[in-house]
Amino acid sequence: MKKLEDFADDINKCSKCGLCQSVCPVYKITGNDCAVSRGKFVMLDGVLKGDLKLNKNIEKYLDMCLKCGKCKDFCPSNIDVCEIFNTAKYECAKNTFHGKVEKFLESKWVFGNVLKIFKFFVQCSAGFKPLTRDYVPPSPSRGEGIESFSSLQPCNSATVRLLYFQGCVNNVYPKTERAFKKICAHLDNVEIIERDFDCCGLPFLSSGNMERFEEVKKHNLQLIESCDFDYILTDCASCESTLKGYPSPGTTSHPLPQGARVETINAAEFLAGQDIKFEFKKPVKVTFHKPCHLANDDFLKPLLEKCENVEYVEMKDYDECCGFAGEFAIKNPKISRKISKQKALNAYETGADYILTTCPACVMGLHQGFLAAGKKAPKIMNIIEFLSLAEIEGK
Repeated sequence: MKKLEDFADDINKCSKCGLCQSVCPVYKITGNDCAVSRGKFVMLDGVLKGDLKLNKNIEKYLDMCLKCGKCKDFCPSNIDVCEIFNTAKYECAKNTFHGKVEKFLESKWVFGNVLKIFKFFVQCSAGFKPLTRDYVPPSPSRGEGIESFSSLQPCNSATVRLLYFQGCVNNVYPKTERAFKKICAHLDNVEIIERDFDCCGLPFLSSGNMERFEEVKKHNLQLIESCDFDYILTDCASCESTLKGYPSPGTTSHPLPQGARVETINAAEFLAGQDIKFEFKKPVKVTFHKPCHLANDDFLKPLLEKCENVEYVEMKDYDECCGFAGEFAIKNPKISRKISKQKALNAYETGADYILTTCPACVMGLHQGFLAAGKKAPKIMNIIEFLSLAEIEGK
């Protein structure tokens, strides 16, 4: 496990050019230089030199980060900003009382049981029956295999084997999971493989709980290694991004070279490569919010072209952060609401009937934004849920 001192060279690579200011959503709201990478690097450099200590003030600014990764993408020195901040957060949290409390709450016993209790009450109130983890949709052998799309390569077999990583939200409230399975039931060339995965680990990374992150990563990689599949599929951009950071487990079905990453795609990208149509009975207007953790949205327009009676209107700054980002909204509620409000106003101006996205946290962020803006929200949902509302014709 890395220590802050291991990143001394990276921290010193920061030229303090200030380009991160132009892309940081928090800086745009606060104008505080400590909110951006270069300000945090100045403080962390002081810690490494012994001039400063990792105290509450520094931790406050470490928490003032959406982990959106925009500064990393824009950094001319290509510094892995989020990894450095997560490590610094870890060293802060392990020596504080509230850090130990967070670590206890995120333990497997507490975190797992809270999810189970929450799942029970949510599914009872929603009238959901429990989902089993051995679901395989009908798959007659007349399929032609998956079409190539974006980074998705054609499979050699007629049946595409998808190892479905459901994520915590589907585990509690499986609305998107049910929608995806409903769509896949219209495809003849798909086999869904399911395992009892743990959380992807992103919440633990953000809070600096590296031990817990390593624990869930090890558990998930063991399950991945035991499966024969073509792709790991998820319907959550945050899960997808985190899984892509896992090293390859080197399975028999995936003899990848050392240092390669887990081959993961999102459900929308997968469906964009399928021979399938979605017919909506009445004309609807949609817009799309691109989550920060979604690597690219090349699938969007090809996927919407498969939909009849759907008009797409791009909102202003459609790829800007929604401002939610899990614990960021709890620790920085005023900043979070301001960012969410602007995002909601941009979406509202499109006049869309539906706001689509690929991240459950972004759905919450968008709802928060409409509440803050005092506007009536259109329907906000995962794009997979939206597609499941249509009449579906697949092959």
